[in-house]
Amino acid sequence: MTKQLHTVEVKKTPHASSYGSGALQFIRKLNLICDQILVTECQGHVLGLGEALTEAMMHMIFRCKEGSKLIFIGNGGSAAISSHQAVDYWKNGGLEAVAFNDASLLTCISNDYGYERVFAEPIKRFAKPGDCLLAISSSGKSPNILRAVETAQKVGCEVITFSGFDPLNPLRSLGRWNFFVPSYSYGIVEITHLTVIHALLESYIASKAPAKMER
Repeated sequence: MTKQLHTVEVKKTPHASSYGSGALQFIRKLNLICDQILVTECQGHVLGLGEALTEAMMHMIFRCKEGSKLIFIGNGGSAAISSHQAVDYWKNGGLEAVAFNDASLLTCISNDYGYERVFAEPIKRFAKPGDCLLAISSSGKSPNILRAVETAQKVGCEVITFSGFDPLNPLRSLGRWNFFVPSYSYGIVEITHLTVIHALLESYIASKAPAKMER
């Protein structure tokens, strides 16, 4: 018994042709922006991207091997990046990593302390000296992210920031390594942040893989 294949006719609207070109333009912008990522130290000294990636990953590896952990925080799309990467870092990389995105935690802390302290309070309770905070914010201006960084530094954590939009955003000056995406597009900034954080982990995973014998 043969099955008939049914095709669906796509009706074009007067503006349909602009969808594909707009999507292609976005992808091209994303490709270009990766070459424009800026990295600075807390005092504003500019680092090369390769140098910063190497230093940041080596620091995270060293801290985790010494018994410390990685803490990821972010809002909205950055929260999704935080949860996803926390799992990837411990599952695929074997590095202890957490994200504070549990619904009960978020609503409880927001209700009792205010949303500005939604990450600061769990950091105050669970972070230890030597832990590394990865603070992700497209705008670099989110009060709860800034408060969390302040709290983490008081605890004795190292901080790595990922921001975008305004090059003078406050988050960009707070980390030991500050990765900045020069774009005002949420999509571009978020995907670039995810790419950089993925790249850090992939470099570590690749370094652990046994070297292939040359033939």
